[in-house]
Amino acid sequence: MFTNFFYALKEAGLKVTMGEWLTLQDALNRGMAGSSLTEFYYLARMILVKSETDFDKFDMVFESCFKAASMETEISKNLLKWLDKPDMNELLQETEKHKLNKMEEVNVDKDDVEEKFKQRLKDQDSEHNGGTQWIGTMGKTSFGNTGGNVGGVRVGGTTGYQSAFSVVGARKYRDFRDDRVMDNRQFQQALRRLRQFSAKLDIPKTELDLNGTIDKTCNHGGLLHIVMEKPRKNSVKLLLLMDSGGTMIPYTTLLNDLFQSVTKSNHFKEVKVYFFHNCIYSHLYKTPECDNGDWIETEWLFRNLDSDYKVIIVGDAAMAPEELYSDSGNYRGPNGGLSGHEWLQLMKRHYKKIVWLNPKMAPGHAPWREAETAIKEMFPMYKLTIDGLNQAMVKLMVNK
Repeated sequence: MFTNFFYALKEAGLKVTMGEWLTLQDALNRGMAGSSLTEFYYLARMILVKSETDFDKFDMVFESCFKAASMETEISKNLLKWLDKPDMNELLQETEKHKLNKMEEVNVDKDDVEEKFKQRLKDQDSEHNGGTQWIGTMGKTSFGNTGGNVGGVRVGGTTGYQSAFSVVGARKYRDFRDDRVMDNRQFQQALRRLRQFSAKLDIPKTELDLNGTIDKTCNHGGLLHIVMEKPRKNSVKLLLLMDSGGTMIPYTTLLNDLFQSVTKSNHFKEVKVYFFHNCIYSHLYKTPECDNGDWIETEWLFRNLDSDYKVIIVGDAAMAPEELYSDSGNYRGPNGGLSGHEWLQLMKRHYKKIVWLNPKMAPGHAPWREAETAIKEMFPMYKLTIDGLNQAMVKLMVNK
């Protein structure tokens, strides 16, 4: 069992060293976990997991290896899907909550509830909501989530009265993972890596130069001389180009979070945002609707935004090969017929720091794989996750 646990952790991507594994064995030999599976869980996590971003992976491996010992229940994916409802706490009327607060403590036979729960898992074959028998939502049974029963087993979802004595399938560390799709706050954290401070900007000297003040005061026999300096400001100029429409529609919320994070950031020297559909051609659009006429010429970009800009291109690269390579009239620029591939080459030549963020990057074969592969050969491409964006920001800031 323990050998399987070790290899399962490695397969899940946790970097467990042999030294750490031997430390865990030594701790077990010393009786530091006793005979408690819970104590073993915390002991193993403390020794083997180096970052909270791996807590969710650890929990999933632990459950897979020791679920028979922890609880004789297996939560199927279908059941969790049935129970995955929007937050329905608002549906609990204030009057009901008020009544609950006045209720005397209810004595719940936990063993009886758990036995019934195991039996329901074996028998249930469909979704149930609002009932009094099965595992479901908004019901009066002791199993499920967002229900009105006091005491029971919560399965997935959110709580109703926060009275469950057991929670199954919660995955409370899911949001800590560094391979999950990002939200607004995480975008802002990652974008802070794009910092290149400079004091050479043409701005007033408004900050105290402590070392200069000390030196000048000492040189004048202790008579205080205040020395001011220019504040160091981020000199990074950012150009964000985002694919819009078509296969990018499922990622609209994600792209909106990225757009808000970039445009509301106040630590960049300059920020420019434009949109394109599938590939960059002779025009870039000012809005995600990509309306004809509401655009700028791509060549205008080259003339007016110098090569110091750091460029982030966001798109799934999902296009047919002819959309990337065609030089037909649909893709002609002011300087003649150029394909999307040629426009991307011009981008690469003009801007020295470019990364491509892809929200999809799914394995498998599809018509657009040829285009995606060609784009990967031109630009460093990263998956649009916490870890991927952090790697992209580091790539943009390296000197070579």
